[in-house]
Amino acid sequence: QVQLVESGGGLVQPGGSLRLSCAARGIITSVFNPDTVAWYRQAPGKERELVASITGGRSTDYADSVKGRFTISRDNSRKTVYLQMVNLKPDDTGVYYCNLQQADKWGQGTQVTVAA
Repeated sequence: QVQLVESGGGLVQPGGSLRLSCAARGIITSVFNPDTVAWYRQAPGKERELVASITGGRSTDYADSVKGRFTISRDNSRKTVYLQMVNLKPDDTGVYYCNLQQADKWGQGTQVTVAA
């Protein structure tokens, strides 16, 4: 059974940094490697929104609100996708989820809180 396990969330001050990880388990590399992986976030009282995505060919896309501050990358040998976040703002607060697109799998989420 395919599982996505997120980690790396926490409490950080405005201007701080975090690196989120999304590890895929129970999936072979020939299925994982070509699939697009995306990070979404959901703030309290708001809809889930796309933050960043990376294709099997390593093309990336970002929400306008995070461009220049967030970087998505993948290590196919570890079947892991990362989201490096710098210069965090209070508006970045929320639960961050990763999604394996073609396999239609979601992780359980990791909480990111940006507050003084």
